[in-house]
Amino acid sequence: MYRIVGYIERDPETNLYVAIVPGISGAHTQAETLDELQKNLKEVLELCLEEMTLEERGQLPEFVGVQQVEVGV
Repeated sequence: MYRIVGYIERDPETNLYVAIVPGISGAHTQAETLDELQKNLKEVLELCLEEMTLEERGQLPEFVGVQQVEVGV
């Protein structure tokens, strides 16, 4: 069992939720609701992990945290 963290944001142009998983190529999806997004992301991650070797799975990035930075321009 793997515990993987996805980054989620709302696209202002489409108004869809978008999820990506840094460090896993191809692990991204979008949906109209957060429930649908979670279902889609789980399916995408299962497919991505199936394609990876055990060695590649052992090299998955470890989630540490999120940091918000305020920048004045």
